[in-house]
Order: sequence, then C-alpha cells, then structure tokens
Amino acid sequence: MARVYEKSLRGDPLRVAVVCSRFNEVVTGRLLKGALDGLSACGVTEDAVEVARVPGAFEIPLIAEQFAQSGDFDAIVCLGAVIRGETAHFDFISDFVVNEIGRIMVRHHVPIALGVLTPNTVEQGLARSGGQHGDKGHEAAETAVEMSNLMKLVRGRSE
Repeated sequence: MARVYEKSLRGDPLRVAVVCSRFNEVVTGRLLKGALDGLSACGVTEDAVEVARVPGAFEIPLIAEQFAQSGDFDAIVCLGAVIRGETAHFDFISDFVVNEIGRIMVRHHVPIALGVLTPNTVEQGLARSGGQHGDKGHEAAETAVEMSNLMKLVRGRSE
C-alpha cells in the first residue's frame, strides 16, 4: 500500500517567524491579525512566534532569508499587500517578492507561506484580509503549520 502523508495542523511545538510589511497597513494589519489568530488556533504558542515588521513588500525577502538562514524556525509566514497602481511598479515588486520567497524556501528547505496579496484595489485587499473573500493571513498561517508538519514527515521517512 502507498504511504500517504496527511494534512496536520498541529502547531505545538513549532516555531514560526512572520514577516509583515507596514505599507498598505489597512490591509497588512488585518493580514497579521489573521495570521497570529491562525497560528494560535493551530496551537502555536505565542512565545514560539517572532514577528518582523518591514517597511514594504520589497523588504520581505531579505528578512525572510535571515529567518530561514538562522535555522531557528520550522516555518515562515510572509504577509504584504502590493496594490496595483498606474505604473509598472506593481509588476516589478510583486514578481520580485514572489520569486525571491520561492527561492528562499527551496534554498533553505524551510516552508514559507505566501500571504502577499496582489489586489487591484484596497477594497479587494480588505475583502481578502478578513472580509467577504476570506482571511488570507489565517490561511497562510495554516499553510505554514501544515507544510512544516509535512516536511517533518517526509524527512523522517528515511530515518
């Protein structure tokens, strides 16, 4: 019979780092609250969570890299809101942030949950940060816990 690795949202005794941008605070503050609530709901203790607030989404990968490199965390949650404007700036920032977060995750073998929203409007960001379209901060927290547990299972298969 095939070995199947199942979803687990058991957060104790995980250590989780959260990187959250301050830019577009009206959205990112809600994402952060959702992520912290999600980690708590999974059983991650408050003293096992470290939060770094960075100026904007562009700075998220640098701090995520530091957390990943430290080896102190089972998972990282990255939160931000890059809202489309009238220039190509949106495309450059969102592409860079998403690509770098992916590279950091693969390079350091640390699960990183992508909670960086790329809405067209502030209203769309609000709808996805605890509004009518869900709570992407909470979802990112659950993803971090689930992937951390899955990594432990997969790593342990050869032990």
